[in-house]
Amino acid sequence: MQPDMQPVRTNDQGSGRGGPRFAPGMELPGIETNRVLRNTYLLLALTMVPTVIGAYIGMATGGIIIQHPIAATLIMLGAVIGLQYAVIANRNSSLGVVFLLLMTGILGWWLGPLLSMALTLANGAQLIGYAAGGTGLVFFVMGAIATTTKRDFSFMGKFLFVGMIALLLAMFANMFLQIPALALTISTLVIVVFSLFLLHDLSRIVRGGETNYIVATTGVYMSLFNIFANLLSILMMLAGERR
Repeated sequence: MQPDMQPVRTNDQGSGRGGPRFAPGMELPGIETNRVLRNTYLLLALTMVPTVIGAYIGMATGGIIIQHPIAATLIMLGAVIGLQYAVIANRNSSLGVVFLLLMTGILGWWLGPLLSMALTLANGAQLIGYAAGGTGLVFFVMGAIATTTKRDFSFMGKFLFVGMIALLLAMFANMFLQIPALALTISTLVIVVFSLFLLHDLSRIVRGGETNYIVATTGVYMSLFNIFANLLSILMMLAGERR
């Protein structure tokens, strides 16, 4: 299973993330909201470039991850979390974009071995396409809900954060236990949790709770990354055809 890389989440959902403070449920003017959404989607598209480049490099050089999964996972988590804090600290400058792109390149490299394993299957390329399509569908559905409903989903933040930590601990435990059924369960729950995180983050942008597009892109990217990686893992376990 591809480990879930946790995004930086804070309990202070309405401040300290760039831009002015707003009361819960208070919406930004339409032009400002559209600007943040547009910039978030544009930067999200840009993050795909280092992700793809990193994935190609990871497919060729990612053997160390397979040989030392626990140590590599701990190092990777530390690096990604550190870069996320660097993004937050530099969210109002172009340096924040640089740190974000660096993080997505590293995550692409981390994803490389999983893609290599998928491509050893007879239908591996098809499964990768299904995982990408499924991730896109989740993104479309959560985006539609966030933009069409007036409901405030900020209440989910603390519960989702606790769930994410619990899943991370379960993932580490299963590295030792190696129980396929548990791996399948964890991957399924990761998809659920990060789909809701995606809804939570997109809703905050629409409602004016997040006014910094660099921070917004970081949260959305991490959700999509975890959804794709774990959806691909599930497809490989359930529908993979060995050559």
